[in-house]
Amino acid sequence: MAKSLLIISRQAPWSGMAAREALDIALAGGAFDLPIAMLFMDDGVFQLQPSQAASHLEQKDLTANLQALPLFGVDKLYALESSLLERNVMQSTLELEVEILSTEEARLLLNQHDMVITL
Repeated sequence: MAKSLLIISRQAPWSGMAAREALDIALAGGAFDLPIAMLFMDDGVFQLQPSQAASHLEQKDLTANLQALPLFGVDKLYALESSLLERNVMQSTLELEVEILSTEEARLLLNQHDMVITL
């Protein structure tokens, strides 16, 4: 039986390579039918907003990678409620369908997975 993997993405899409690397890991694992979930927290919730304007920062846009997640079987997507609130990110504006979790629900989510990667 394949081990389950939770990828926690904590970095904004424009703050370096961590956001892209988290998505790459998820897409690669999904291609091999691994049970994968992603939790967006801290500045990682900014990845879920539309119109990243990555070209202004001379970076690649992550939108296509994000939209490909369900196609690769990565359909368990979560965002930490406190991170959204602290950054004034409204659930209605998110680019992807995500389940909003409280801090306690996020702790339970961590315990449900065999492996956790934080980027």
